[in-house]
Amino acid sequence: MKTLKYLFHPTTICRMQTYIFSSQRRYLATEKSAETASPGIGPLAPELQVNNLTGDHQNVIEIAFNRPERRNALGKQLLNELEATIDSIKDYQAVRCILFRSMVPNVFCSGADLKERLTMSQEDVGPFVSKIKEIFSKIFALPVPTIAALDGLALGGGLELALACDIRIAANTAKVGLTETKLGIIPGAGGTQRLPRIIGASKAKELIYTGRILTGQQAYEILLVNEVVKQNEQLNAAYLRSLEIAHEIVQQGPLAVQMAKQAINKGLEVDLQTGLDVEESCYNTVLTSEDRIEGLKAFQEKRKPVYKGV
Repeated sequence: MKTLKYLFHPTTICRMQTYIFSSQRRYLATEKSAETASPGIGPLAPELQVNNLTGDHQNVIEIAFNRPERRNALGKQLLNELEATIDSIKDYQAVRCILFRSMVPNVFCSGADLKERLTMSQEDVGPFVSKIKEIFSKIFALPVPTIAALDGLALGGGLELALACDIRIAANTAKVGLTETKLGIIPGAGGTQRLPRIIGASKAKELIYTGRILTGQQAYEILLVNEVVKQNEQLNAAYLRSLEIAHEIVQQGPLAVQMAKQAINKGLEVDLQTGLDVEESCYNTVLTSEDRIEGLKAFQEKRKPVYKGV
């Protein structure tokens, strides 16, 4: 994996505290504790904000959607910033978990920006949808665990983004669904493929055919989300629970977690025997790692291990 200094121009950045660049604008990736990681909301604030959390949540990167006037709808600018962010941090060695959240109350992401879509020509729509699918595939392929904190609406492309994450945590007040058939189209950013793999083909067909919207509790009952939590007055209960899970993850051997993710994801795409071969290959990677030796020493010495990810 690369260190951060190779991901950005050396005269511009040598640590995550400074600027991340997108093709259209730049936005600040600040170092904040989870308690203070509250980017500004409103038209003057960037549509996407990135926080490098500190304290108990060190090694967690938070990607926060902040487009309140369009309920975090996926427009060109937001997508460009999201792709630039993913491309920038995917090989950043210090990242051990990535958390997606919203700064807009009661909304995670309402899906595609349909107002913007209406301004596109017929020839532009197909490539644009393909671009969304490509970005979500990049999220799915991130080497470290990803968590989506669903404290509100996650419809269409918003749910497809969450499906590309490893773990989904929902507030009981959340509303989730692939509603594209209501508009005469189908999910085009991975929904028809990822949803059946998570909840089974039959239930996925039912939800996609009907365009049904589920509550957070209903989503949990069909295993669409990993956990459902009661929403709080601050409207961030799913986010807070996601932080707790992220904290658990970053305490483990980072290379081991990455290899576990790789073994699971690749193994699900092949037959069992090939999957077992994938697992063996990933195990061999950690078998020769410094982290494995450190884990054994820490166990013997009854102390907390200091993992380096190598």
